[in-house]
Amino acid sequence: MRRRGRGWHSPWLFAATLLAAQPAAARIDYAISIAHPERHIFEVTMQVPNVRDQLALQMPAWNALYQIRDFSSHLMQVAARDGAGNQLRVAKLDKQTWKVTGNGLVTVSYSTFWDEAGPFSAQLNPDHAFLNLALVLLYVPDRRAEETRLAFDDVPESWRIAVELDAGEMAAGRRTGAYNAPNYDALVDAPVEIGKFEELRFTAGGKPIRVAIHGDVGDTARLTDALKRIVDYESAMMGGLPSREYLFLFHFGSSVGGGGMEHANCTAISASVLAELVNTSAHEFFHLWNVKRIRPQALEPVDYTKEMYTRSLWFAEGVTDTYEAYTLVRTGLWSAQQFYTDFAARMNEIEGRPAHRWQSAEQSSLDAWLEKYTLYNRPEESISYYNKGNLLGLGLDILLRDSTDNRASLDDMLRFLNEQYALRGRFYDESQDLRAAAESVIRKSAPGANADFHDFFQRYVAGTDELPFSDWLERGGWVLKPSGQRRATLGFSVRREGGDSSIVQALEPGSSAEEAGLREGDVVLALNAEAVPRSLERWLRDHQPEDRVTMKVRRRGEEKEFSFALGQSGTSYQIVEMPDPSEKQRRIREGILHGTTSAPR
Repeated sequence: MRRRGRGWHSPWLFAATLLAAQPAAARIDYAISIAHPERHIFEVTMQVPNVRDQLALQMPAWNALYQIRDFSSHLMQVAARDGAGNQLRVAKLDKQTWKVTGNGLVTVSYSTFWDEAGPFSAQLNPDHAFLNLALVLLYVPDRRAEETRLAFDDVPESWRIAVELDAGEMAAGRRTGAYNAPNYDALVDAPVEIGKFEELRFTAGGKPIRVAIHGDVGDTARLTDALKRIVDYESAMMGGLPSREYLFLFHFGSSVGGGGMEHANCTAISASVLAELVNTSAHEFFHLWNVKRIRPQALEPVDYTKEMYTRSLWFAEGVTDTYEAYTLVRTGLWSAQQFYTDFAARMNEIEGRPAHRWQSAEQSSLDAWLEKYTLYNRPEESISYYNKGNLLGLGLDILLRDSTDNRASLDDMLRFLNEQYALRGRFYDESQDLRAAAESVIRKSAPGANADFHDFFQRYVAGTDELPFSDWLERGGWVLKPSGQRRATLGFSVRREGGDSSIVQALEPGSSAEEAGLREGDVVLALNAEAVPRSLERWLRDHQPEDRVTMKVRRRGEEKEFSFALGQSGTSYQIVEMPDPSEKQRRIREGILHGTTSAPR
């Protein structure tokens, strides 16, 4: 996911843990009507066979983001009937659980209201429908492993459906047919776009790739070229694309906000700038391995009813961020200088958050569930496991290469994890198994080399020692030096909410933004007449202190516009290449930039 911490699960592996307890084969059928897009209401019907006396139903409390969002708050009028059409008693037990009394085939019906843009939510309006299905579909807690079928009703004649599920037989009386999934978890791990989208098809990574675009992306040739490079490179690096095909769902435009959400065989991404769409695609596609298949045990099996805690989001999300940058530079979509600028900005970001002195990467991972709270996101209160994990990924790569004379790398560690865990249906045990993987790669590539990574994980992952940027970079043939410039700042931070809203928080007293009239709690609608970018840190890199910006916000239902000058923070740093690196330093530097290692001597 990109950018806030988000949830994920392994639907097929989860099914195996429940299958033994299941009765004879059965199938739970869902139908979703979008007859009234102007009302933003999905009408849902659910048919559950083989009910004996009672049927328990639940609605997930969270999905996509690591936030309890209580999707049941969107539900209305839950009702049930038996096979003869008789009304059944429905009792609500708590905020997300219902009990139906009945037998045989039970048909449940309800409505749910959704009009939230972005890849983490659901939306129905006259332009399109987008569904993260866990936000919309009830499930039977003890029957999640049963097969499911999903059909859509009342789809406008000119609209099409894009979803990465098996197409089923044409359902009686339905023009759109149906889609099958082996279980509930697989079903809700496949987001759906319905509308007049533009579609691209090509082959990359040896597999069919589909792209559905809601909005006018403009240069589709450039987008296709970038996606082919990303898919080809990451698939080759990881030993082949693990799904039979892959689907990109893009929402593009000035009003869609930004962010991305990974799924088992697809991704959903919102962006307002083509470069942002490409960058996020490099991140989300790598999640096909790191998160969706290479997974910490702490998040298995998924529990939709409460928070699930892991210490490893710094690796699952942060190191995926490392590979976003690696992919972009190794495919030529970025120059080496862009790569250096990106990592230097991340170093500046963590140095500028006082919380880095006391909150570790592991603790930041555990606290992902607090990101929806304004206070937690202040620089004094927390760091980002994305940002620190990204930097730890680079440091880990440099140390692996340095310890093995550039014969092993972070790439080898990811492939090792894929082979030892993902391909064997196993999950790693937090940082303990990650450390073991790094050490195994060293022992295999350079027998006799120092393979002890205890200090790295103890001091920088579990601990809060200052990251030794200068030492790490020197080993890779770089120098970290002050840029002589001060960094531009907005004078406040932004909190992202489930519907991709951007909320002003931590407004600095006396800042230009405050003096212009901005207030904490304002909902940011536009920044310089465009959607708020996914990464404000990257956006600020392209601006200087004192640059004037305009911001449109909504406050108590009223829209307001403010203009103010960007502020400034401490001196920023830059990464530059050593003019005369040693042979080893040169090989490490070139290895990181090009994704290569050195042959054993």
